[in-house]
Amino acid sequence: MKHNVFARLTRRRPERYQWRQTFAALVQAAFVEAHQFEITQPQIRIPKLPHAFHGLRLAQLSDLHHSPFLSDNEIAEAVRHVNTLQPDVIVLTGDYVSHTRAYIGACARTLGALRAPLGVFAVLGNHDHWTDGPLMAAALHDQGVRVLTNENLKLERAGAHIRLLGIDDILTKHADLPQALVGTSRDETRILLSHNPTIIREAARAGIDLVLSGHTHGGQINWRLLTGREERRRRWLVRKSRRFMRGHSQLGETQIYVNRGLGTVIAPLRYGCPPEITLLELRAF
Repeated sequence: MKHNVFARLTRRRPERYQWRQTFAALVQAAFVEAHQFEITQPQIRIPKLPHAFHGLRLAQLSDLHHSPFLSDNEIAEAVRHVNTLQPDVIVLTGDYVSHTRAYIGACARTLGALRAPLGVFAVLGNHDHWTDGPLMAAALHDQGVRVLTNENLKLERAGAHIRLLGIDDILTKHADLPQALVGTSRDETRILLSHNPTIIREAARAGIDLVLSGHTHGGQINWRLLTGREERRRRWLVRKSRRFMRGHSQLGETQIYVNRGLGTVIAPLRYGCPPEITLLELRAF
């Protein structure tokens, strides 16, 4: 009898430990991880990149979701960090606010402090349109941020150029990639800004070299990382269904980088998925 009681108590211990682990993760998600951004610095090789652009440093911010859960000060801190990195160009890939017009002006003014010699460029996301897309675009424009709406432009350096394209949001049915491609050719290096990474298949058919996106928040709360062995966690993160959720991936000859974003939606929590500032380095070889 004593042995059976001891066995039952022993079996319960892992359950208690799991609850403690889950509670600790919740505390970390609520009070720590959601407010500690990570600077990632991937290198992206584009074989036909003009040599004048070899080593180009491109900073990306996405999904700020300015709201009571991401303050002006936190956005300003991220902006200061981006400027300290001294990028050549800065891109913003949508969802600057969550659902209230009151945050649009302050968010745009803070982003207006971004500085890069080749410029600061943006596209809108679904939350921007659900709030007030035209007002968000106008506020960014007033702060010197060029909003690309189904269009492209040349970035020039030392007599060479690459094309920067931007499409409007897919989810709200404002995107028009064929219109953004007008005047470009497959011989040029073409980088596409799209809030939503689901554009990847259409971009691959069009021969786009690199897509920069956000929208997914990298999963935001990856509870499965709490359980299982390290090998299982790694397998979960690299499943095909998640390869366009975060970080670098590729479809055919088209590469994509999905930024995890700075803010949160639904719940102001993150786990296994810290906020991200990306500094990409483009390389020709």
